[in-house]
Amino acid sequence: MQILKKLWYNRTFRLGGMVLLAFFIIFWFCLPAKLFHNPTSYVLNDSDGNLLGASIAKDGQWRFPYDSIVPAKFKQCIIAFEDKRFEHHIGIDFLAFGRAIRQNLNSRHVTSGGSTITMQVIRLATHHPRNFWYKLVEMVMALRLEITYGKDEIMALYASNAPFGSNVVGLDAASWRYFGRSPDKLSWGEMAALAVLPNTPSLVHPGKNRNILLLKRNRLLDKLYKNSIIDSNTAMLSKLEPMPDRPVPLPEYAPHLLGHIISNSVENVSADTRINSTIKIALQKQVTQILERHHTVLKANHINNIAAIVLDVETGNALAYAGNIYHPEDPQLESSVDVISAPRSPGSTLKPLLYASMLHDGLILPHSLVPDIPTQIAGYQPENFDLGYDGAVPASKALARSLNVPAVKMLQKYKYERFYDFLKKAGVTTLKQPSDFYGLSLILGGGENTLWELTGTYADMARVLSHYNKYNGKYDPDDYHSPVYSPVKHPKPQLEKTGLLDAGSIFYTLEAMEEVMRPGEEMLWQQFESTQRIAWKTGTSFGFRDGWAIGITPKYVVGIWVGNTTGEGRPGLTGINTAAPVLFEIFRLLPVSRDWFEKPVSEMVKIKVCHQSGYRAGLYCNDTDDMWVPVAGLKSSVCPYHQLVHLDRSRKWQVNSNCVPPDEIVNQSWFVLPPAIEYYYKSRNYQYQSLPPFRKGCGDDTGSPMELIYPKSGAKIYVPLEVDGTRGRIICNAAHVQYGVKIFWHLDNQYIGETAKFHQIAINPLPGTHVLTLVDEAGSTLKIMFTVLDKEK
Repeated sequence: MQILKKLWYNRTFRLGGMVLLAFFIIFWFCLPAKLFHNPTSYVLNDSDGNLLGASIAKDGQWRFPYDSIVPAKFKQCIIAFEDKRFEHHIGIDFLAFGRAIRQNLNSRHVTSGGSTITMQVIRLATHHPRNFWYKLVEMVMALRLEITYGKDEIMALYASNAPFGSNVVGLDAASWRYFGRSPDKLSWGEMAALAVLPNTPSLVHPGKNRNILLLKRNRLLDKLYKNSIIDSNTAMLSKLEPMPDRPVPLPEYAPHLLGHIISNSVENVSADTRINSTIKIALQKQVTQILERHHTVLKANHINNIAAIVLDVETGNALAYAGNIYHPEDPQLESSVDVISAPRSPGSTLKPLLYASMLHDGLILPHSLVPDIPTQIAGYQPENFDLGYDGAVPASKALARSLNVPAVKMLQKYKYERFYDFLKKAGVTTLKQPSDFYGLSLILGGGENTLWELTGTYADMARVLSHYNKYNGKYDPDDYHSPVYSPVKHPKPQLEKTGLLDAGSIFYTLEAMEEVMRPGEEMLWQQFESTQRIAWKTGTSFGFRDGWAIGITPKYVVGIWVGNTTGEGRPGLTGINTAAPVLFEIFRLLPVSRDWFEKPVSEMVKIKVCHQSGYRAGLYCNDTDDMWVPVAGLKSSVCPYHQLVHLDRSRKWQVNSNCVPPDEIVNQSWFVLPPAIEYYYKSRNYQYQSLPPFRKGCGDDTGSPMELIYPKSGAKIYVPLEVDGTRGRIICNAAHVQYGVKIFWHLDNQYIGETAKFHQIAINPLPGTHVLTLVDEAGSTLKIMFTVLDKEK
C-alpha cells in the first residue's frame, strides 16, 4: 500500500512539474523576439540630429523608426493620462483593472479597459480583438514584457507605435506632422494635446470633435498642475495654445539625398530607416538658396537644372548635398532628378588627373612644352575652345587654360588604355565600356562621370597631399575612397612607401589649377588676404550640355553641375560662365583660410630645368632654373629643342666647314622648334627667334625646313558634299622655318599652285590614295601620302 501511494505521488509530482514547465515555456516564448514589423518612414537627419526630410512608409503611414529617447514631458503627460502607476506595476495594474470591471458592470457596457501602457504596447504589436479572453492574454504578455524590457524601453515602444490620428503613427511623426517641430521642442500644451490622442485618435481630424479634444487636453493640464508637475501659470498659458489642425508638410532640405538613399536601400524590414547623415543643415540651406538664386537667372536661357555638393577633405563626408533645384510643382523642370548621382559627360574635368599621372610617371615636368597645333589622329580632330593654337604651351598653362589639343597630345603620349586603368583604380565606376570605346576622346569628356565620384576623386588628391607629411612621407591606400553621407569609421592607416599618385605630382597639379582666373574678378582676388586660395577646374561637355566646376582647398572640395537633365544643350552653357560663379559663392560660405598645402619636398628632387622648354636641361640649355620636381622627373626627357648651330661672325647666317673656315664659325646654342610648332608659337611669343637661314653656298643637312600641318602622312580623310551636291575641298596647311619663302604645291605630280607667307591651299581630290609634294625656293622637298575616303563605300 505504501509503495502504491509513493508511486501515485511521484507520478503526480512529475506531471505537475511537466505542466509547470510547459506553462513556463509558453510564458517565456509568448513574446516574439521583435514586437513590431510594420514598415517605417525613411527619416534623414543632419549631423546634429536635425530633421532634413522624411518619406511616408510603404503602407501609407507616417511612422518614424523606433526612438529610444522619449521626452520627459511626454512621459509625464502620458503617465498622468493613461497609467499613473506605470513606474510601479509589473505590467498589470490590478487596482485599475478591478475599477474598470466595476465601472463596466455598473454601466452595463465597456467604459474603461483598465489597460496599462505595457498592455497597450502588446495590443499595438499583436492587434488582438478587444474581448475578455484576449485581455487576459495581453496581461500575460505584458508581464512577460516587463521581465525583459525596462520601463524606459516600454515607454519608447509605446511612443514610437501609438496611433495619433489620420495616418500618423508614433510621437516623432505626430510632433512633426501637427506642429512642425521635434518632440523635445514642444510646449506643455502641445505635448498634452498629443498625449490624449492615442486614447481617441479620431479627435485630431480638422473640424471634427475639436471641443472634445480641447476638453481632454485641458483636463490633462489640470491633472499635471494637481500633481505639481507644472505650475498654475504654465497650466493657464498652455490652455490658451491652439490645438493641432491640418497636418503640416515635413522639412524637405535634402530631398534628392533622401531619394538616393531610398532608391539604393536593400529590402530589409528589420533595417533601421533612420539615417543620421554628415550633412550640416545650415550649410545645406545656404547652398540651396544659392542654387535657387542662380537658377532664376539661368532658366531665362532655358537652363533648368543645377546641383552642388560640398565635401570635407579629411573624412570625405558630404556637408551639403543639393542634387538639383526642387520644384515638384513644375514637372517640366524635372527637378526630382538627382544629378549628383547621374552619369554625365565631364568635359575637361579629367585633365588634372592626366597631368598628375604624367608627372607621377616622369613623362613630363610641371612646365614641359606640349604641342598645340592642328591635330588629326585616326580621324579624330580635337580643337581648342577658342579655335586657336599656341604652337607649344607649358603643360601647367595648358591645364590652367584647359586647352584641348595639348590634353589630347598628352593622352596620346600617356596612352588612353593606361589612363583608363588609372581612373578605375582611382574609384571611377561609370566607365562601362572598354577603353577602346572611348579612345583619346576620354580626356575631353568622351566618357561619363558623376558629380559624386568626380568630386570625391578631387577630394582624394587633396587628402593624400594633406596626409603625406602627417604620415611622415608615406601613403595610405584607403585615402582613395568614395564620399560618404553618413558617418563611417575609417580603419587605421596601413601605410605604404608609394601611392597611386605621389604627393609631389598632386602638389604641382593643384598649383596649376590655382592659377586659373576667377570669373568676374580677373586677378584682383590675389590682393585680398581674406580670400581663400582655391585650386579649381571647369568643364564643358560637347554641345554645351553640361557645365562643371570643382574647387579644392586643404579643408573642403566643392563640386557644381549646371545643365538640363534632358540633355539639351544651350548657348553659353559653359563651366566658366554657369558653374564657376556658383562655386566661388559657395566657397564664401565656408570658413576662410589662407593656409595651403605644404610642399612635399621629401618626395621631390631639385634639378636644373630648361627655362624655355620646361624639360630637364640638356647640354645646350644655357638658361636654366633650379626646380623641385617629383622624383620621377629624373626619368623625364632632356630638352629636345636646344641644339648647337654654326653661324658666321655676323650671326645672320648658318654656315658649315664646307663654305667657311672653321676658325670663323661661331657655335651658338639655339632654341629651335619644329616648323609646324614654330609657325604658331612665334605668333604668340614675340621673343622667339627663328633659326637663321643657310648662307648661299652652304648646304642644309639638318632636314626639311617645311612641315605639313594638315594633312599628315597616312591620314584618311572624308570630304563631305556641299549643299548643292558637289564634293567639298580640303584645306591643306604647311609651315616653313623661313618667313616669306615660296612653296610650290603638287598633287599626284601635277602642279596646283604656290603660296608665300601663309601656306594654305584648297584641293579637291577624288576618292583614293594621293601624293602631296611641296618644294620651296631652295629646292627642299617634302612628300606625303594620304587617302580620301568614298562615302558610298
